[in-house]
Amino acid sequence: MADSIDRLIEEFSKLPGIGKKTAQRMAFYVLRIKKDEAKILAQAIIDVKEKIRYCSVCFNITEKDPCRICSDKKRERSLICVVEESKDMVAIEKTGQYKGLYHVLGGVLSPLDNIGPEDLKIKELLNRLKQDGVKEVILATNPSAEGEATAIYLSKLIKPLGIKVTRIARGIPSGGALEYADVNTLANAIEGRMEF
Repeated sequence: MADSIDRLIEEFSKLPGIGKKTAQRMAFYVLRIKKDEAKILAQAIIDVKEKIRYCSVCFNITEKDPCRICSDKKRERSLICVVEESKDMVAIEKTGQYKGLYHVLGGVLSPLDNIGPEDLKIKELLNRLKQDGVKEVILATNPSAEGEATAIYLSKLIKPLGIKVTRIARGIPSGGALEYADVNTLANAIEGRMEF
């Protein structure tokens, strides 16, 4: 095969969940599309790398700082939902049930992977809670061992501040990920949250 196709297959196969066969199909798809369409695809990738940054308030990915949600004056400012990653926030937003603000941790505590509190946006969350008039924090980490450990850790830090701490309700399978949950399950989990 041509070197450029081999290189494209190799690059596609580095994407999460993409094996060699799927990478090969993708490469041949790119080969078949018009040059203008390939340029649009390439430019979309470049734009993401050049324009996307983190919101200085919630650490969501954004092109404008602060992000669209933090800038929205209609959002309930006394309520913050803490999630692991931006993709979890997107999943919750799709439910249309949650109208508060967010805080993206950038991961979860994972001693096996050498990820401690200093590697996450925990200090920034605590600073936010001390100055923003927040009345409730919803812990919406995934129901994995690491997600649960992170929720417990955060709860112990937040409760002494006199802020109500809730955890999203069960309904999301243990070991599952928010980004793969259907909209109704996520909506019920937000609606049925309980004090933690």
